[in-house]
Amino acid sequence: MVKIKICGIRNQKEALMAVEAGADAVGFVMAESTRRVTPEEVENICREVPPFVCKVGVFVNEDPLKVKEIAERCGLEVLQFHGKEPPQSLKGFRQKVIKAFSLKDEESLLEIRKYETVADAFLLDTCEPGKAGGTGKTFNWSLVEKIKTRRPIILAGGLNGYNILQALMQVNPYGVDVSSGVENQGVKDPEKIKNFVRKVRSWENVSG
Repeated sequence: MVKIKICGIRNQKEALMAVEAGADAVGFVMAESTRRVTPEEVENICREVPPFVCKVGVFVNEDPLKVKEIAERCGLEVLQFHGKEPPQSLKGFRQKVIKAFSLKDEESLLEIRKYETVADAFLLDTCEPGKAGGTGKTFNWSLVEKIKTRRPIILAGGLNGYNILQALMQVNPYGVDVSSGVENQGVKDPEKIKNFVRKVRSWENVSG
């Protein structure tokens, strides 16, 4: 089953929208972003997230000690790193670790090899100068076929209810990560979330 993460959650209402729609995970951006949330806000939101829904913290070049502190305070189960964190800085966490990469061309695939032994999964996003993620744009999905890894692949970058089926057919990822693609004027839209989840599940029924 393809795992679905709704990222950029900013309050309890949005978190429960994702949960009720059937998302497997909710993501909280703990870095500079229009969707940034504080540890206190995440702690409060996570109290309302039921068991079996994974809570993911998204960090960019953050001090590992601070990441650990936030993760324990909020009850995060997965840590997602979107910056230029060196491989050694991803060691020592009790949570699962996802390393994100912004893909531009085949040369950008070379960095992935360095993290093979320290990351539990790789998230592939769109490369846009000055942004660590959340671009709302897709990248060349054919690049994914050239990645040689045993780690699960999570597809991100510009996914929405219109292109998700094509993305699943072409990439067949372990998971998908969506944020702006299920928003309406910067706010999570319950109908868009439901539609996105429904399309992923419908593809599973046809393909599997």
